Amino acid sequence: MADCGGFRDGNVRDLVESRCIDRRHDANRSLQMHSSLVQRLSHEKALEGHQGCVNAIAWNSSGSLLISGSDDTRINIWSYSGRKLLHSIDTGHSANIFCTKFVPETSDELVVSGAGDAEVRLFNLSRLDGKGTEENAILPSALFQCHTRRVKKLAVEVGNPNVVWSASEDGTLRQHDFREGNSCPPAGSPQQECRSVLLDLRSGSKKSLTDPPKGVLALKSCDISSTRPHLILVGGSDAFGRLYDRRMLPPLTSCRKKMAPPPCVNYFCPMHLSDRGRSSLHLTHVTFSPNGEEVLLSYSGEHVYLMNVNPVGGNAMKYTAADVSKLTTFTPWPNGVEMRPTVSKNYPPHLAASQLEKFRSLMQFAEASLREGTNYYHGIEACNEVLDGHGQVIEPALRIECLCTRAALLLKRKWKNDVHMAIRDCQSARMIDTSSVRPLYYMSEALCQLGKHKEALNSALSAQCLSPSDPKLEERVQDINRCLAAAEAEKNNKVTNGAPRYEPRGARVLSLSDILFRSEANSDASQDGPRSEREESDYDEEMEVDFETSISGDEGRDVESNVLHGSLNLRIHRRGDSSRETASTNDSCGSPSSSSQNDKIPYQPEAVIDMTQRYVGHCNVGTDIKQASFLGQRGEYVASGSDDGRWFIWEKTTGRLIKMLLGDEAVVNCVQCHPFDCVVATSGIDNTIKIWTPNAPAPSIVAGVAAGPETANVLDAMENNERRLMNNREIILPFEILERFRMHESAECAQS
Repeated sequence: MADCGGFRDGNVRDLVESRCIDRRHDANRSLQMHSSLVQRLSHEKALEGHQGCVNAIAWNSSGSLLISGSDDTRINIWSYSGRKLLHSIDTGHSANIFCTKFVPETSDELVVSGAGDAEVRLFNLSRLDGKGTEENAILPSALFQCHTRRVKKLAVEVGNPNVVWSASEDGTLRQHDFREGNSCPPAGSPQQECRSVLLDLRSGSKKSLTDPPKGVLALKSCDISSTRPHLILVGGSDAFGRLYDRRMLPPLTSCRKKMAPPPCVNYFCPMHLSDRGRSSLHLTHVTFSPNGEEVLLSYSGEHVYLMNVNPVGGNAMKYTAADVSKLTTFTPWPNGVEMRPTVSKNYPPHLAASQLEKFRSLMQFAEASLREGTNYYHGIEACNEVLDGHGQVIEPALRIECLCTRAALLLKRKWKNDVHMAIRDCQSARMIDTSSVRPLYYMSEALCQLGKHKEALNSALSAQCLSPSDPKLEERVQDINRCLAAAEAEKNNKVTNGAPRYEPRGARVLSLSDILFRSEANSDASQDGPRSEREESDYDEEMEVDFETSISGDEGRDVESNVLHGSLNLRIHRRGDSSRETASTNDSCGSPSSSSQNDKIPYQPEAVIDMTQRYVGHCNVGTDIKQASFLGQRGEYVASGSDDGRWFIWEKTTGRLIKMLLGDEAVVNCVQCHPFDCVVATSGIDNTIKIWTPNAPAPSIVAGVAAGPETANVLDAMENNERRLMNNREIILPFEILERFRMHESAECAQS
């Protein structure tokens, strides 16, 4: 890493010397994930025992045991102290296990699993016959078959040994109480009346903030707050995380009738993602921070974002649909009146003496990066250190300078959504001082990158009014006028010649988007018969895609060509249409309970909590179980797996990359920190679980199972991942796989 002029990394000695005598202060919590330990993390051991991808790992409450679930449909229990396999359970699941947990307060005897067969199974480890690792299958103590789609996540409540919650792609979150029964009939059974639905979101998916909830929200993740267990967080097949208070939800119901989605406490979504309207944008993981005050959202094809559960200053971090449109629309302040600064000029005197020189050094580095046209990433990190590390205590002039410099660097770097982050910085700078020219200048450049040339021209003209003699502004106005003329000419050509027909990328390669677009064209006639026979839905023309990768041996992934090689399990179906779902809904579920009278009421979009930090550099495209986790009891660091076989650790407050580790031959999906020690377990496409401990002789930003040239350059790895995100429409599939899918689809249509 380049030297950016003094980041706040210290060492254990600094921490000990600065400690105060306070009985309430827990030194272990401070030391668990100290930066000097995090940067020494390295691979210690690979736990071998599975025969397939390891999709789920979790620690018990004391940290003495680790549980894992795999594509081999087995649950393995591992000893933390011995780093060895204790038990291997043949669960009886007929599809991949996606989630598994220890049930709290049961002496670690009860474990639960959820899988692709839509079942939740409870096992009592005390019933194992032997103590070796090759026990025969044991019957589940409880078997819940009420879901109709894959179960993607389980949640348990600290101190509660009686209940487990399951989130499924069928759009429901179910509450299973072991005291009320140990089984339920399969979905679609005539006698089924399983009243376990806590959240019915089969009519809860939103295409964008302004659209009312309509389609099935296929749940991918859920979490229960450890500090306020009545709060439950869910995420699924749209861009919005949802926070619910279990005390305010209606009584448990069955699936016999679709219910209107219940009101939630808060929605979470970065503002720039709230109006995308892309069906492919969805969450893969949501989680609470250890203190329950923050949440992490990990997006497929996107980055990881941090949000506050209770934003400081009331609605300061909340936004509405009107705010979204204002973000990319230039609006002069009324009457040209300068707004009052949001940052106090009376910053602490001791800070000015001890930190001002450091801030100036960081800003000089950032300005040099911008001026020389190199090292944009480290220039941005220098600005992050000033703004996100100390932003509320620096003087307004320095804050404006830093915001504008970071905006300029983001516009030069051009990673995914950098332009939206630049717009945020420009707006923040304008809120401090409306007479500043730099925010308007960079705002015009950002709006140009988004193709909003008219708004960009207004911004540039406003800047020119403030500084009429600036030649750069004159050049900017001329450039935008040329862009407007070119756009108008292109528009006229399209009107004259007609819009060009879509041509596939090549004769042998198509994308999932290509399949969806083609499917939409013939869906009315060939897929589902007459429209009157279909399940009523506002998303009739959409297709939902599930695919699972299985890469092993000499199979792999071509990063540069963005082509996936290996075996692939692909299912494409209409939303809300599966064999099990049809069976359970034909006679009973029907349409949502909301009446036609409610449809006449104009939809009022909810206020949404915006992001406070973004974490970049990894790639989340290939799997929909990729986690983002807080590390340590204080949650000072954020970690995520990646499609390039690495996993990344960032400083929570600044978003600065602290560590990049090579953890898998293909993809790292799961990252789980030990409850008390500076130890992390990871898993992914490999059949093994990796254990990471701070045993490296010296701190570094890079580590791996086997250090090689591909881990030598951190920035190259991050830029490769960003290119994959930027270029990714969908995973590109080999032509042969798509042909097999079409043959399978044709056969199904013929049978129906």
